[in-house]
Amino acid sequence: MVRYWKKWRWDGIGLGLATLCLFHCLASSVLLILVASAGGYLLNPIIHEIGLIAAILFGALALGKGYSEHGLFLPAAIGAVGISIMAAGLMLEHSSREVALTILGVGLLAVGHILNHRAIR
Repeated sequence: MVRYWKKWRWDGIGLGLATLCLFHCLASSVLLILVASAGGYLLNPIIHEIGLIAAILFGALALGKGYSEHGLFLPAAIGAVGISIMAAGLMLEHSSREVALTILGVGLLAVGHILNHRAIR
């Protein structure tokens, strides 16, 4: 069990954050439509900025460690593209474009974490 945790530690945390981000984006959109005040709270820019910083930190830790172990550049490259797309979405006003870019970026980052985990096996 400990060995399994060590293998999944950083990628698992990264995937967990990616999942939370996905749910946050979807919930914010739905709540914005249903209840303007609750949606406004969830759309607070600081939440997105902290989320992006966390994605960068855990992505760098997990994907960088994976690259040093297996030497494959593809997982890190896909993850970096995902983080870049997430950052681009953060620069837009709250809209369907911002949500679409963020979800696409989170999805690519998750793919990078999954490929990284599979390469470490």
